[in-house]
Amino acid sequence: MARILVDNRKAFHDYEILETVEAGLVLTGTEIKSLRGGKGNLRDAYARIDRGEVWIHSFHISPYEQGNRANVDPLRLRKALLHKEEIHRLIVKTRDKGFALIPLNIFLDKGRAKVELGLARGKRQYDKREALAERETAREKERVLKHGEE
Repeated sequence: MARILVDNRKAFHDYEILETVEAGLVLTGTEIKSLRGGKGNLRDAYARIDRGEVWIHSFHISPYEQGNRANVDPLRLRKALLHKEEIHRLIVKTRDKGFALIPLNIFLDKGRAKVELGLARGKRQYDKREALAERETAREKERVLKHGEE
């Protein structure tokens, strides 16, 4: 049973997620303790492939309260662990114009920190407004159905 520690809700608003990949995440002890306490932020995070390795940029993990000297830089680069074949497939797909690798959430699976990376294409402003309008109409329908039955 996976437990989500950090979620990137903004990614679903700003990007159209085409495919997801699960990867391991290299963290220090104080970072994992801080994440278990809910002290992570994926809002501006993105992933890049550099020399055959996947690195997560701008992923902020607040320093652990009792961490003292063991704490590391909150915005340091963090490595995502994937098989070579998966990395090669992502390189081919991200080469296309407009595609990016976006971390969608960080979760624990059997005690190990994992990241769900999404192959994403940026949404235009009118797409975002369209999605917002669809969500509003769905809420309105639910409200009418709920009050209509009472």
